[in-house]
Amino acid sequence: MKTKGIITILLLTSLALSTVAQEKEKNFGFEFSTGISQATSNPDELNLQTGFGFEGIFHYRFLPHAGIYGGWGWNRFGSEESFAGNDVCFEETGYVMGLQFKHPLENIPVSVFFRAGALYNHIEVENAAGDIIADTGHGFGWQLAAGVDLKLGKNWSLTPGLKFNHLSGDVELDNEITTINQNYLSLRVGLLKRF
Repeated sequence: MKTKGIITILLLTSLALSTVAQEKEKNFGFEFSTGISQATSNPDELNLQTGFGFEGIFHYRFLPHAGIYGGWGWNRFGSEESFAGNDVCFEETGYVMGLQFKHPLENIPVSVFFRAGALYNHIEVENAAGDIIADTGHGFGWQLAAGVDLKLGKNWSLTPGLKFNHLSGDVELDNEITTINQNYLSLRVGLLKRF
């Protein structure tokens, strides 16, 4: 009888401690990520070079493994020759919002995450002097991402991962309308602070 009582008390204590530990886990976070991008298609033979970008997003976890995210991002591709002239760049800026699934791996401070979201972005075409010569205007696209969350300490994580963005829009140059389908894969490394 004593053994059953001790085991019951230990199990209840263990359950209570794990519940308290889960409650201390932060629901909000902010992540800043940056890295290189590679176009996966060559729209209108733009010959896009390797790009670079960054993204800042807020997280809110509403279930143990599920949450929402939203923020703002910027990505730039250069092109030596394009329909818009020589030595131009294509800058995509705008908003992202979506759902995230994150699951911890057993016995190590690492989680895997998957994201699916909507973009509300636009693409600006800039000449060599940095002047905007065309703009698609904001439109909807989508984003898929996956990566790992490597815990660095209390409420901090490193978040390397891959993301794929798709955005399409029309620009008008010299009374000619051209559709830009910008699809690219990004290798990103981020820093996440939970609060």
